[in-house]
Amino acid sequence: MPRLSQTLTQKQKLAPRQVLQARLLQLNTVNLEQTILKELEQNPILEQIEPEDYEDKSMAEEILEEVDAPVEDMYTDESSYYLDQEKSEMPLPDKTSFIEGVISKVKDLGLSDFEQDIAEEILWNTNERGYLDTDLALIADSFELNEEDIEPILYVVQRLELKGLGSRDLQECLTIQLENEKDSIAFNIITKYFDDFMHKRYDKIKSKLKCDKEQLQVAVDYISNLNPRPGEGYADNFQTVIPDLIVREDGEDWLITTNDGGVPELRISKLYTEGLDNGEYTGKAKSFVREKMDSANWFIEAVKQRRITMVNVMRAIIKYQPEWFSGNMNHLRPLKLQDIAEEINMDISTISRSTRGKFVDTPYGVFELKYYFTDAIDLGDGRVLGTFVLKKELQNIINSENKQSPFNDDTLVEKLNDKGYKLARRTVAKYRDQLGVPVARLRKEI
Repeated sequence: MPRLSQTLTQKQKLAPRQVLQARLLQLNTVNLEQTILKELEQNPILEQIEPEDYEDKSMAEEILEEVDAPVEDMYTDESSYYLDQEKSEMPLPDKTSFIEGVISKVKDLGLSDFEQDIAEEILWNTNERGYLDTDLALIADSFELNEEDIEPILYVVQRLELKGLGSRDLQECLTIQLENEKDSIAFNIITKYFDDFMHKRYDKIKSKLKCDKEQLQVAVDYISNLNPRPGEGYADNFQTVIPDLIVREDGEDWLITTNDGGVPELRISKLYTEGLDNGEYTGKAKSFVREKMDSANWFIEAVKQRRITMVNVMRAIIKYQPEWFSGNMNHLRPLKLQDIAEEINMDISTISRSTRGKFVDTPYGVFELKYYFTDAIDLGDGRVLGTFVLKKELQNIINSENKQSPFNDDTLVEKLNDKGYKLARRTVAKYRDQLGVPVARLRKEI
């Protein structure tokens, strides 16, 4: 016989204001403008401030109270440079990024709103190769959950159309792509003998799996045709790069400008504000106006907060990379998203949104903010270097080789060792691969 029972559960859900701030922060300048224009169409309480409507810089002064930067860091005439030069000559289409496209598919999976929020958080924390760029525990912590609570959602994300997206390492990525073939030799190689496979210890694998050479070759060829980087090839590719920030040297300091001079400035319509104050609206009309006014205030605040966050993130990057911004472009210190998050006291996912697909115009060229983040490696002699420096040196060595007799990985190890960088052969091979440089026999020229 059916029984009625009551259960008490606790669920956490991001406030609409937080969701809005996160959504605007992940947009680049082009998409931000499109979003603002759509909001102007949908919310009658919002109106655009025309240039002649400015009586003073009250908006800039209000922002100044919340950010440790001069007013010029937020608004200068220079911020309209690209918009005057390029935007006036060509329409800027509304573009959907790769991650936004994947998120739209998540909405069709039947997840609850809270689970969708977590799935989106996971996707926004994947890097250009499609791997999870932060610890799952940090994402769980931002929702006040345990890591095991969000693993089922990660499981769903990893099995979308691009299988392996959001994987934490190569083995997990390949395993997901092979999980429907659990009886195959290829699956057993990846799940049980992955280390032997990576080091090409094929005789050991053949012995352990009791297979012949032909069977092993078929399995290895099959694995080689899997996608080790599910995000690569689908990276966001903008035809026109409009920097979100402009950085210029100003004496001993740096002037940081948000490049959104052409983005419409917003305010609450005085007509509706006065109508509420005068009691012109009653019943459902009054509720509608109040609801739209709250939404408009949140939107204006989210746009302002985006500017503040972008400036603070850029200022922190400059602080951590003084050599690069002093002109030594061959040197980048080890830097992680977590370092910037701790520096400006914000969540790591916020930093990820602030840097993905965002570009800065510097005196040395236009660079994506992600460019300034590099892993660290301990050389074993007390030195900890950024992998950026080692890759630069490796690239220089490869560029100087005789193309009729290119250096193999063992020789590259020796050359780096001669320059004071003692690295394992597999580490050098990994860096060479990340640089997009093939093995020696494929670099040989006649």
